[in-house]
Amino acid sequence: METVKTSSKHPKGLWVLFGTEMWERFNFYGMRALLTLFMVNSLLIREADASIIYGGFLALCYLTPLLGGFIADKYLGNRNCIILGGSLMAIGQFLLFLSASTFSDNLGGAKGLMWFALFVIIFGNGFFKPNISSMVGSLYPKQEKSKLDSAFTIFYMGINIGAFLGQFICPYVGDVKDAAGVRDIFAFKWGFLAASIAMLIGTVTFFILKNKYVVTPEGRPIGGLPKNNTNEDFEEGESQTAKFSGKFIGFTTILFVILFFVFRYFLVGEFGFNSVEMGQLIKGIIYPFIYAAGISLAFLIMSSAENKIERQRIWVIYIVSFFIIFFWAAFEQAGSSLTFIADNQTDRSIFGWDMPPSMVQIFNGLFVVLLALPFSLLWDKLRAKGKEPVSPLKQAIGLALIALSYFIIAYNVKDLGNSGLLAIKWLILLYLIQTMGELCLSPIGLSLVGKLAPKRFSSLLYGVFFIANAAGYALAGTLGAIIPATGDKFAKAQEIGVNLQDVLDKKVTLNADQLKAFSTAQLPTEYTTFAGVTIHNLFEFFMVFVVLCGIASVLLAFLSPILKRMMHGVK
Repeated sequence: METVKTSSKHPKGLWVLFGTEMWERFNFYGMRALLTLFMVNSLLIREADASIIYGGFLALCYLTPLLGGFIADKYLGNRNCIILGGSLMAIGQFLLFLSASTFSDNLGGAKGLMWFALFVIIFGNGFFKPNISSMVGSLYPKQEKSKLDSAFTIFYMGINIGAFLGQFICPYVGDVKDAAGVRDIFAFKWGFLAASIAMLIGTVTFFILKNKYVVTPEGRPIGGLPKNNTNEDFEEGESQTAKFSGKFIGFTTILFVILFFVFRYFLVGEFGFNSVEMGQLIKGIIYPFIYAAGISLAFLIMSSAENKIERQRIWVIYIVSFFIIFFWAAFEQAGSSLTFIADNQTDRSIFGWDMPPSMVQIFNGLFVVLLALPFSLLWDKLRAKGKEPVSPLKQAIGLALIALSYFIIAYNVKDLGNSGLLAIKWLILLYLIQTMGELCLSPIGLSLVGKLAPKRFSSLLYGVFFIANAAGYALAGTLGAIIPATGDKFAKAQEIGVNLQDVLDKKVTLNADQLKAFSTAQLPTEYTTFAGVTIHNLFEFFMVFVVLCGIASVLLAFLSPILKRMMHGVK
């Protein structure tokens, strides 16, 4: 391959990685759009539990990159892990197709298949995700590292073209309602099958093109077996392998166990394992595992830092990662609470066409495709003038924008009551503002890790960055589960002959038959709470995100000048 050393062009390898990631995101986001609706409508899982399961699933998808990053760095190399991960995800989606094809004959078996499918997808994603991100930086010669912000923004555009296609095609074939508005609960399988085929295309494409294009500026293969690495793959004077002492590994293990039980008690109020209810199991095992793993691993990596500058740069990654948790907790309502609101309390009519509720998320992918290049050019222009905000400040702006998006939606649901419908334009505006926030935060975060992480554990530090996403998704599941009763629940209660508002306000007591009918119809009998605060309506629900992200934004903006000094010259 001809080496491209001009500053105006990006290497062709970027477009191979772009295409591979595009098909992977098609598969992941297409499935994600349908997952909670499939659980609730076909597998008859409660909405609150579906939110918790969704949060746990997404969180584990961002926790397993630690394992995938470690195996790639130590044994298999990035390339092999991408092919392995892509193959596993294609198989997992096919298993979801089988689950969605068999639930009417064997509900228990279909649920078991769904769990196994999610398990396979989680591990596939773990092998795929950290390895493709960490290869982008290696495509550029040292003197062009400043181009990484725009490279990652282009890469991010690939992610979102895939997300857009997946969120259009999978709901189009999988989330189908008839003229009377009755959902075809047997159609979900076609969405999962489309996702499986997309992942197969991406994996095969990467396998064919990797040797020709995914190479360094000097023409050496990127992401091969670690034993074939040469000195050129490392910064001058930098250790080539991460060294973790036995003492620190032992201490980290003890720290993990203690933190696990602390978080478990905080989340479900018990140290033991008495509850077998599915939502509680995930909230009490998977969520504490993620939070404890993030802190323990961060400690272990820091124990191997070799000097003050390295330590401070790693601290910047940790601090930024912490604030990212709040962004993703709010952003990832898209697949749970915002989908349920789009399904149950939104007028989704666009020029006479009733958009499937699972497709409303598509506006995020669409806006990223439209805005990624303008944002990339904006950072380039500000950089040329010496006015580009430091990366943590960009991320504070991202948090402020997501707080603003929920503030606008909160005021538009305030007067809806129990039967009013939210106009879809407000959800579209929410996704527009959140996308602008995402473009300030997510590709910049990936780039920041690429520039600050020591090479010997760059995949591992990408893993820490993704663990912050995982913690955000776990928090998203917890927050999504506190969504109050939407209009459809009041209508269902009316059919049973009960005023749901009176039940929630404790004005009436249900008899045994009514309680059974409420349970069958998955209706709540009390208000949800978060951090001791009772959530009475959608306005209060959305204001939780305004407060969390608003405070995080102000704190990160305040810390930005300090973080800039700790980055020691990295822009």
